[in-house]
Formats: sequence, C-alpha cells, structure tokens
Amino acid sequence: MKKIQVFKWLCVPLLLISSTLWADSFSDFFSAVKRDDVGAVRQLAQRGFDLNTRSEEGEHALFMALRENAPEVTAFLLGQAKVQVESRSPKDESPLMMAALKGKLEAARRLIARNAEVNKPGWTPLHYAATNADETSLPVARLLLEHHAYIDAESPNGTTPLMMAAHYGHPAVVKLLLEEGADPLLKNQQGLTAIDFANRAQRAESANLIAAFVRAKQPKGRW
Repeated sequence: MKKIQVFKWLCVPLLLISSTLWADSFSDFFSAVKRDDVGAVRQLAQRGFDLNTRSEEGEHALFMALRENAPEVTAFLLGQAKVQVESRSPKDESPLMMAALKGKLEAARRLIARNAEVNKPGWTPLHYAATNADETSLPVARLLLEHHAYIDAESPNGTTPLMMAAHYGHPAVVKLLLEEGADPLLKNQQGLTAIDFANRAQRAESANLIAAFVRAKQPKGRW
C-alpha cells in the first residue's frame, strides 16, 4: 500500500513537469512560426512536437506561416508529409486560400501538388486570389484556373471571383477572368454585378474593362 502511495506522489510532479514542457513547446512553436525561425520549428519537430497542433485561436501553423509571410517555415511545413494541407481556420479558410490571398505562387503550386482543394464549397482560393490587388495575384489566379478552378464560383452570398477582382483586385486579374470566360452579368444576392462592384469602389479601369467586354459580346445588328 505504501509503495502505491509513493508511486502516486512521484507521478504528480512528473505530470506537472510534462505539462509545463508541453506548454513551453506550444508557445515556442507558434512564436517561431510567426518570426519565420525555421531552425526552432525543425528542432521542435525533431523532439516530437506535433506540427498539426493548432494555436489558441484554432489556426494551423501552415495557415499562420502563410499569413505572417514566413517563407522558410512555410517551405519546411510543406515538405513534411504529416502536415495537413487542408486544415481549415475557424473561418473555414484553407492554407491554399491564404497563399492565394498573399500571392504566394510557389506555395500555392506545392499545396495543389499535395491535393489541396481548389474548388472548396463557399469562398474559394480563386475568390481570394482575385481579392489581392498586387500584381502577384495574376500568376496565382492563372495557376488556379489551370487546375480547373470554377471561374464563376459563388460565395455564400452569391459573390463571384470577378466581382471580388472588380472591387478589390488588380485590373489584370479582371481581364484574365473575363478572357477565360467569367460571366460579367451574374448578380449576387444584393442584385449587384461585377461592374457595380467596380463602380462602388471607384475602380474606373476595372469598370471600363468589364463594360468593354460586355459591349463586345453584344450582337452587332443593322439598324
């Protein structure tokens, strides 16, 4: 009986030490991800830390690395077979969506190679690529289309990638989407078309591109 009691008393401090070490590793891991310290992340992985552990906010490290512009950690995580590339954030955002938003072409290419979902329901990676106003959005949008991204995908409120590009994105992406077959006459749940999005945001170049495309598609009759 005394031996059992002694064993129990020994287990308590061991559990406390183990819990403290895990908490320290947890904190160290996400701190290293944010500052792009790939050496620290690699060491934690070698010590057995689960790279799929989620942050206190419920975010996966790969998603966080892409959002925080941590290229070294991103590349390391993408190279680990056990890392889950389809892990979703609490807002149902995937790593591929974040790569698309940030214009990370190589990361997007590697995610797709690992079977990341290009056509997820709801908001899609193409919506996010179209939202990026930087010129890096064009090659990412093209990559997604090459991998069969649905060009007129509708968000939960009926918004299409063309609408997002018209309001937020780069005019070159507006042009690409139109040339690849996006429908400029679709309306979202508020009854707004892509040109309405462009006009509301006072994005004259995108509005003119859409208007010219619509005019070009109209039948040319003789009056």
